[in-house]
Amino acid sequence: MMEETVEAAESIIKKWDPNSPSYTKIISLFSHSRKEAKEFIRCIRDLRRAMHFLISQHSQSAKLVLAQHLMQIAMARLEKEFFQILSSNRDQLDPESVSGHSSISSNSEFEDVMQSSDDEEEDELKKAGETITKVEKAAALVMSDLKVIAETMISCGYGKECIKSYKLIRKSIVDEGLHLLGIEKCKISRFNRMDWDVLEHMIKNWIKAAKIGVITLLRGEKLLCDHVFSASSTIRESCFYEIVNEAGINLFKFPELVAEKKPSPERIFRLMDLYAAISDLRPDIELIFHFDSVAAVKTLVLSSLKKLKDSIYTSLMEFESTIQKDSSKALTAGGGIHKLTRSTMSFISSLSEYSRVLSEILAEHPLKKNTRMLESYFTAPILEDEHNNHAVSVHLAWLILVFLCKLDIKAESYKDVSLSYLFLVNNIQFVVDTVRSTHLRNLLGDDWLTKHEAKLRSYAANYEIAAWANVYISLPEKTSSRLSPEEAKTHFKRFHAVFEEAYMKQSSCVITDAKLRKELKVSIAKKIVPEYREFYGKYLPTLSKERNIEMLVSFKPDNLENYLSDLFHGTPILSGSSSSSSSLSSSSCISLGCVRN
Repeated sequence: MMEETVEAAESIIKKWDPNSPSYTKIISLFSHSRKEAKEFIRCIRDLRRAMHFLISQHSQSAKLVLAQHLMQIAMARLEKEFFQILSSNRDQLDPESVSGHSSISSNSEFEDVMQSSDDEEEDELKKAGETITKVEKAAALVMSDLKVIAETMISCGYGKECIKSYKLIRKSIVDEGLHLLGIEKCKISRFNRMDWDVLEHMIKNWIKAAKIGVITLLRGEKLLCDHVFSASSTIRESCFYEIVNEAGINLFKFPELVAEKKPSPERIFRLMDLYAAISDLRPDIELIFHFDSVAAVKTLVLSSLKKLKDSIYTSLMEFESTIQKDSSKALTAGGGIHKLTRSTMSFISSLSEYSRVLSEILAEHPLKKNTRMLESYFTAPILEDEHNNHAVSVHLAWLILVFLCKLDIKAESYKDVSLSYLFLVNNIQFVVDTVRSTHLRNLLGDDWLTKHEAKLRSYAANYEIAAWANVYISLPEKTSSRLSPEEAKTHFKRFHAVFEEAYMKQSSCVITDAKLRKELKVSIAKKIVPEYREFYGKYLPTLSKERNIEMLVSFKPDNLENYLSDLFHGTPILSGSSSSSSSLSSSSCISLGCVRN
């Protein structure tokens, strides 16, 4: 019976032998007729069984020699078919189509394909994925053909001939795919000469390319390789290594080289972008490169992440050091917002957007904190929070504290104490506003804001005392006995002198926050205007006989509110100019509730 099987196989196999007179001149058996292709595969299966029997029972049989010859012809034909399917179906086997095919069941194994008809195979695909597209269906059929050929050749001992063409074609596709994504082999000498601006642009492109490269290109290649060579784990691993190992090394060498660049604060955000991108891809990388033969790629990925972590942390420490070492002497006019305040809070608020990355890095570097100092600035929720962002919250609050200490030092550079307090008011207000309006609020909490808003109000109160206390005490206390005209005259002169002095000095000051500016002006006006109005109404009539009373009493109560409303816009009034108190006294007055913002 086995000899009959060999004879039956001869007619079918020689039909597709180019050297046989009965050769059918068709380019591809599988594209010409799937029915005949299945018959050809079934014939080889039967032939293989017959050969095993003859070897064990009739090793000297002439039919065994014929069977071996027929097997060589059949394998040569399948090797050619395998190559043609791979090379002519590049579109159906592109990584995106293959990735989409991942949801389709791969139960079209050797026996199933041999036994099913064309209609049955189509039904099988429909059941496996009702929503797949025509392209994905075409890819599924091509993958099924490749798998059947590979399984057949491997089972017959011709696996080496099968994988030769597979490696050649698929490696060229992977290499071309990475090239189109802009991924090239990094030349270290050229890389080290690149400016950071160029690298920053490359990092952005790499992040986009890596996502496509891993999730679509390499993942698709892994799925295809696993599907086609499911019959042999050894061949599957060997093929995958040859195709993607070099590509994987080239892909992940770039972030490692970037991490090896000298760290600095201005580079930290691109480094964190790189770290986040690779971390997001880690699960896919672990699945794709799980073979021992491609472990070098996973090792490189882990090395890149470790070096990026170290570089990010070093950059963070350098940022803190930069704040502490800042020695700029230039003071802002009128106690306004210092440029260090803007740059520092912009940097820290940007850091807060990377809390997931920072939590992983800072968890390995707990802050060596001065507990007493921390407790005075940090709120209990921050110190006690045990969530993932605990380390981030503490560290960012610490950076703000370091900056606030630097602000205190800069405030001392002002010769005028009142201006020092106003400088702190403006800059702390900016800090508080930044925290309130960014992700920092979620990390630091409302208690932090409450504590620093209280500090802000304390500095504002200190400013009032330092700048306007002499004006407040220049008028007599209400409990004092009635003043004589001469004493009243003295108090008028004293009030006018100290008010004008304070006004001239404070006219150059600025408060950048409109709400705070209005609140402070109202507070000052409430302490001065009512007291002066009462004194003015009570004692001005006693000076009716004085000559040049307009010069003696140059400020009317209503005008004081107007003068105060012009404060904190950073527009100084020169005492010798026409904008002095005498000319200002003609300005229209406004009520306390309508002080100019």
